[in-house]
Amino acid sequence: MSSLETATLEDVWKDIEAKLSDKQEPYAGTTATYEIQITDEDASYVLRFDNGNLSIHAGAAENADCTLKMKDAIFRKFLAGNLNSMTAFMTGKLKVDGNIGLALKLESMLKEYQF
Repeated sequence: MSSLETATLEDVWKDIEAKLSDKQEPYAGTTATYEIQITDEDASYVLRFDNGNLSIHAGAAENADCTLKMKDAIFRKFLAGNLNSMTAFMTGKLKVDGNIGLALKLESMLKEYQF
């Protein structure tokens, strides 16, 4: 798979799905629906966890528990673990609608993977 910096957004999401499908332990007990909006690409993706099951698709979520809005470069830093989400939130680089605790949980889960 392409490196995180040079991959297309679609390839990044394919990589996310592959890695999360291969290693389910970090989200095994999680039930939450996330919408990730990449604001400068006018793209949205839904990441749904349901007690160990995962689904990812492009588009908006009907009832997201947590919506994260950020630019593509910030999203890639978030995935790589090179972004403190609280700092990004406080400086306006990351906007969160819904349960902010779930945003922190997502950050912690994604740190279990190498992107």
